Amino acid sequence: MSQVVAIAGSIATNSKSTELLKLALWHVEASGFSTKIFSVREMLSNNLIEGAAKDSLYFKQVAEQLSCADAVIIAIPFYKAVNSQALKAFLEFFPQKALAGKIVLAITTGESQSQLLLIDKVLQPVLLALGAIHVLSGLYVSDEQVVRDRYGQLLLDKNAQLKFEEKITELEGKLVQQLDRIAG
Repeated sequence: MSQVVAIAGSIATNSKSTELLKLALWHVEASGFSTKIFSVREMLSNNLIEGAAKDSLYFKQVAEQLSCADAVIIAIPFYKAVNSQALKAFLEFFPQKALAGKIVLAITTGESQSQLLLIDKVLQPVLLALGAIHVLSGLYVSDEQVVRDRYGQLLLDKNAQLKFEEKITELEGKLVQQLDRIAG
């Protein structure tokens, strides 16, 4: 069974990017893949930014799960043209090839469609430097494309929903292809 590890890059408690990540994991699990989620928020509560991060139990758990993963989904908010410094610090703790052999999907949220290129300019180079074999073109959802219903649940507009489903299907397809290559 393939494993998908997810990293939530927001420190906010009610983050759109984290909620989209959880929705993506729900879809991946429904297709028969196992999942595990880690968060920068949890990392901060474990004092990983300061002190001996690589020696912490939390970091060791993340590294162990990441080494066994076939794919990684990273969700990060981009607001005011600034990426999450906490996620950047989190990723910097990993060895240079921590994503070697992994399929990676980035899910990002931001204020407007004008920030769409941030995925390619900011996040993708970091993922490739960490050794990802295949970085899927990312999913970007702007504030214009999402609202919360009266229960606080995210509702994507039609275009964002179609793009979301397309990206999850693409990730699952790449995982199946990887499994077939390994089995064949």
